[in-house]
Amino acid sequence: QVQLVESGGGLVQAGGSLSLSCAASGRTFSSYPMGWFRQAPGKEREFVAGFSWSGSITYYADSVKGRFTISKDNAKNTVYLQMNSLKPEDTAVYYCAARKTRGTPKDEANYDYWGQGTQVTVSS
Repeated sequence: QVQLVESGGGLVQAGGSLSLSCAASGRTFSSYPMGWFRQAPGKEREFVAGFSWSGSITYYADSVKGRFTISKDNAKNTVYLQMNSLKPEDTAVYYCAARKTRGTPKDEANYDYWGQGTQVTVSS
């Protein structure tokens, strides 16, 4: 079993930055590729960023490419999402997730464990 706890959300003005963290406990962190998803009010949850099965390749949604960076620290059992040049349309609840399943990191159906989410609000 894996437990995931996100932190770092908050309110920021457009153009600002936030860094999210996701602390993992339970099974060895590095065994499961991690990803970030988000859900805006009235919308479906969508992929934001994630690691390949090997952990050596990162993937991003087109909407965040060049602005967001996913990284991990296996020693700390933590995955990060650095968000720069934030826009009002980035406002959402952000979730980290871990998967035991191979396949595209962009499909939430491939993820087995989810955090509780952290709110990110970007004001214009």
